[in-house]
Amino acid sequence: MGSTVLGSFHLDGATLRERGLNRIGNLIVPNDNYCKFEEWVVPILDAMVEEQHKDGIVWTPSKIIQRLGKEINHEDSVYYWAYKNNIPVFCPGLTDGALGDNIYFHSYRKPGLVVDIAGDIRAINDQAVFAKKTGMIILGGGIIKHHTCNANLMRNGADFCVYVNTGQEFDGSDAGARPDEAVSWGKIRMGSSAVKVYADATLVFPLLV
Repeated sequence: MGSTVLGSFHLDGATLRERGLNRIGNLIVPNDNYCKFEEWVVPILDAMVEEQHKDGIVWTPSKIIQRLGKEINHEDSVYYWAYKNNIPVFCPGLTDGALGDNIYFHSYRKPGLVVDIAGDIRAINDQAVFAKKTGMIILGGGIIKHHTCNANLMRNGADFCVYVNTGQEFDGSDAGARPDEAVSWGKIRMGSSAVKVYADATLVFPLLV
């Protein structure tokens, strides 16, 4: 929909703000990108509300992502391919960002959309519980790391695990936690194969696969 360009970690925030530019690390995102996204996603949200009322569809975060993948309809999108192959994408933090902003605005324009997070926690946990074996490859940290590990808690731990992130244990972050901490919770099985790679996942993961 719009270009994200390479900038610098050291660009002045106030200057960028005056120019309608937003910095994500060393990437620059123009405000116009968000306007284009709003124009694209609002009609989809309208349709989802209608389908919820008419057809009784229960929208979980993974079903919303599946719908967006269908609407994206572009082979460059991982969500398009997830939709095409019926692969669920779980996102417990769905409302944290531009999509959440538009869901908020939309709730005033056309109230009624209900997002069922309980449906997704059941779905991801059941995948772990009923699997013969599970393995986790977790790139980065935070909510995605904790959510994946916690699903494996329901089956007394994953059988295999690879973390790739730059987090350190002393900073108290979820990313910083080593696999052995997850063993203490029963999120990784005792005696399992588990390793943490301290590195930038965008650089290292392509080498691993």
